[in-house]
Amino acid sequence: MKRKFVLAFVLLGVVLWSGYRLSLAERVEELKTKPVAEVLEGLGDEPLPHKPDLSVPGASVENGRDLVLYGSALGPDGRLGKRISRHFVCTACHNVERDEPDLSQTNPVARLEYVASKGLPYLQGSALYGIVNRTGFYNGDYYKKYGDLVTKARHDLREAIQLCATECSQGRLLEDWEMESVLAYLWTIGLKMEDLKLSEQEYQLIAEAKYGDEQSKAIATIKEKYLSGMPATFVDPPEDRKRNQPVTGDASRGKLIYELSCLHCHQDRRYSFFLLDSSQLSLQFLDKHFSKYDRYSVYQVVRYGTSPVPWKRAYMPQYTLEKMDEQMLEDLRTYLRQAAM
Repeated sequence: MKRKFVLAFVLLGVVLWSGYRLSLAERVEELKTKPVAEVLEGLGDEPLPHKPDLSVPGASVENGRDLVLYGSALGPDGRLGKRISRHFVCTACHNVERDEPDLSQTNPVARLEYVASKGLPYLQGSALYGIVNRTGFYNGDYYKKYGDLVTKARHDLREAIQLCATECSQGRLLEDWEMESVLAYLWTIGLKMEDLKLSEQEYQLIAEAKYGDEQSKAIATIKEKYLSGMPATFVDPPEDRKRNQPVTGDASRGKLIYELSCLHCHQDRRYSFFLLDSSQLSLQFLDKHFSKYDRYSVYQVVRYGTSPVPWKRAYMPQYTLEKMDEQMLEDLRTYLRQAAM
């Protein structure tokens, strides 16, 4: 009788344990679909300071999407508002889809291959996808370009958006309803847990975290999987630019850079007065000027960009080292040299 009781008790334990494991598996699957910010707040992390205020008249997700993609939206009076910039929209420099294969690091070659596989352009700016999960903006060397203007923007997304609107886009300050609309839209493209490279064991750790130390460990585990701010390093073009030096880059990669980056802005003069296409004329022109020290040299404009002037406010922002490394520049040069022949 005693043996039967023990056996029944063991069987009950097995059933209860199986049910617990099933429940945990279900919680993990549900966890994968949740926004990262929601999970972090649920674990006791401090809420991010840039939640939108949708009580502002005219503020809406739909207006935010229109402002990001098209530069203007319907205002509180029902009329189409003035464009933020005559020259650019947000997607001139930023993707609104994820464009990094690993959100915990920057790797420009891996990023190029990733956007090519997704049919996205390769842009100077970091993706707006997941920007609401960051706490640092205009990091690294951007102070060299914007000086004290980055001080307020470094840890304030609203200020970062205003800096982008007035300086990067050469436009105007956003009104309150526009700002809150943009934030509302950006929150719809925040990071999801499934975007992070979490193992099943890490998902279980997060799903089971209930108390102080467990929650702190879960929060740290999540935050290790994405960058809180994008690094930015400005570098000079190479000093040695001999015209006849051998080209040793990867032409196929250079072709991707030309098609997904250069043509994104210059084809049909989408965002630039300088027209480029895939014709021999364009390729030969760029190849001829690559090694020179003028405004048509790819070396020059990639590393220094171009400056806006009163009669031509549209300009080209430079590529940081994190967005285009030295080898990628040589890949682009190799493609142009070979394709121009």
